[in-house]
Amino acid sequence: MTRTLYRNARFFTADDNAWADAVVVDGAEFAFVGTESDAPPSDAVVDLGGRVVLPGFTDAHTHLLMMGEALGQIGLTDARSLDEIQRRVAQARENSAGVVRGRGWLFDAIPGGAPTAAMIDAVVADVPVYLDANDYHSCWVNTAALEELGITRDTPDPIGGRIERDADGEPTGMLYETAAQQYAWAHRDATTTDAQRDAAVQRVVEAYLAAGVTGAVDMAFDGLALEALERAERRGGLPLRIAAHWFVSNTGDDALNLAQVAEAAERAATASNAVRVVGIKLVLDGTIDACTAAMRAPYADGTNAAPIWPADRLLPVVAAADAAGLQIALHAIGDEASTLALDAIEHAITVNGHRARRHRIEHLEYAAPGTAERMARLGVTASMQPVHADPAIFANWAAQLGDDRADRAFAWPEYEDAGALLAFSTDAPTAPHAALANMYVAATRASALDPEAPAVHPHFALPLERAIAHATRDAAASIGDGDWRGRMVAGHAADFAVLDVDPFSEGESSLLTARVLRTVIAGQTAHEL
Repeated sequence: MTRTLYRNARFFTADDNAWADAVVVDGAEFAFVGTESDAPPSDAVVDLGGRVVLPGFTDAHTHLLMMGEALGQIGLTDARSLDEIQRRVAQARENSAGVVRGRGWLFDAIPGGAPTAAMIDAVVADVPVYLDANDYHSCWVNTAALEELGITRDTPDPIGGRIERDADGEPTGMLYETAAQQYAWAHRDATTTDAQRDAAVQRVVEAYLAAGVTGAVDMAFDGLALEALERAERRGGLPLRIAAHWFVSNTGDDALNLAQVAEAAERAATASNAVRVVGIKLVLDGTIDACTAAMRAPYADGTNAAPIWPADRLLPVVAAADAAGLQIALHAIGDEASTLALDAIEHAITVNGHRARRHRIEHLEYAAPGTAERMARLGVTASMQPVHADPAIFANWAAQLGDDRADRAFAWPEYEDAGALLAFSTDAPTAPHAALANMYVAATRASALDPEAPAVHPHFALPLERAIAHATRDAAASIGDGDWRGRMVAGHAADFAVLDVDPFSEGESSLLTARVLRTVIAGQTAHEL
């Protein structure tokens, strides 16, 4: 086994001793991290030319298959008008023999924030068109897609979802929350081939390695994703460290809900080492942009949204998963939802007794004062996504609330100050997957999408060192891996990324053009420019 010295670099370790100038890798682990003059003898030497080296990023909340599919679809996030969306959809139809799929459109790009099938029909009416919103909680479709899905005025709304209808009761082309999942996404899954899923996995692996990401946590896992990743593993095409949370939906039936928990526990016991099922994922509410997040006070238009999981359905599921030793991840964007999430976790602790556990709440875009302190007391991780706070997409978010709640949006320092574990991620493909751009937003509260957009809430920005630690050390710790990876210390996994810039001396803006020159996982180079 070759012992390799990596030298002539600035290594940010994400540990108490934050900086080193040399590391020695022995097999899959760091054997030494420190000053080169103290390094043990090595068999080989790699001179890194004065570069900055970071621990490998862990994207602690992502959607692997969906991201891989999105990388092959029309991108619409920067299409800031209906005309531009229509132009791109029409262009995609010219290059497509069948269905057209796009992703990433923003509500404030649509007149009145109300997309309709007729808007798509105006440019593409002969084939189905499916356009996932930027938050991936809504799907905008044309008339041909409604017909393909069999959605009519008589189709009932599913639990936790809504088929938008006009004054006459006819579907308008918008599917919200579970309506998007149970109709548009279910049809997509049923019509996607294994070969297409394999191509999506290859795209996502290549994209993450090029971004310096060495591990990922899938937050809506199912059998199709598990099979696709296991096929990639057998082909030798899965160098990423993968953990996953099995998706559990609210069926409205306690027995069926608990059966999903039992399936997750079985999957956790039988999944491969390369693809670990570590817990379950529950979506408690929607998003603020679509006014489907559960809030204590109404939105600016006077409406509100109920949680997708009412307490009487949620508490038994969380208690059962906790008893089975599964990590519970609870999507909660609104303050009513995050309070409900903590109520459920506290109930599980009461029912099952005190022991080591590390549950988590995803997003926390607006949480009530005191939430961070309660999470710290209960040992609950705050799993948050800096790129969701990008100023280029913030205006619609703030407008939906219409009051001073927007002043506490994405308040990351509250969780640090309270002592809660804070793990950063991207939630790709609801936002760009690039780890360095994510760190730019975290450290500046400025926009990675539109450099001309002014920063929003710069007082919530974090020093770059702390932001990176949340996306490496703490992201790994969020799924229980903190004792063996996520930091550059002796005995930890040799996972790291070599950058072509030094953002610590050149400034955070250099992250927007930075490239990852080399990504190493378990001591092996997985990506190199």
